[in-house]
Amino acid sequence: MTTGKTESEPKTEDKKRAHRDTLEDIGNQVEKFASKTAESIKKILDKTLSSRNTVLTIRVDDESNTKLNMLVDSGIFRSRSESAAFLINEGIKSQESLFSRIASKLEKIDKIKEELSGIISEEIKAIKSSPEKTESKTKPRKTGSQKPTK
Repeated sequence: MTTGKTESEPKTEDKKRAHRDTLEDIGNQVEKFASKTAESIKKILDKTLSSRNTVLTIRVDDESNTKLNMLVDSGIFRSRSESAAFLINEGIKSQESLFSRIASKLEKIDKIKEELSGIISEEIKAIKSSPEKTESKTKPRKTGSQKPTK
């Protein structure tokens, strides 16, 4: 009695089943990986966000607002504030070399300001201690327009 199946049909079914099982395994591994990654990100975010203590009021465009809402709707963040804080922090980290250069220039500016302050202080002291300046302040000047007293 024949069933109508050729010898290659069982092999094809076995291959399909093996492929399906492999794909299912890959899907399960990806799901586990995504879950672990999300948990890791949440832990990092909680740690990072717990150190926030400065309040800023900002305005964003519609596209940025939509993206912030997406992060909240996906469950990654509890609020737009948290998502914005995270993105700002990541932006600052990604521009570390820029901020390093800015900090270096600001240090130079501070030194120049200190030098100028010292120069001005010395000039003020010199003006105050100068004898000609103090005499002119204590003695009234005589001009031709003053009338003699009788």
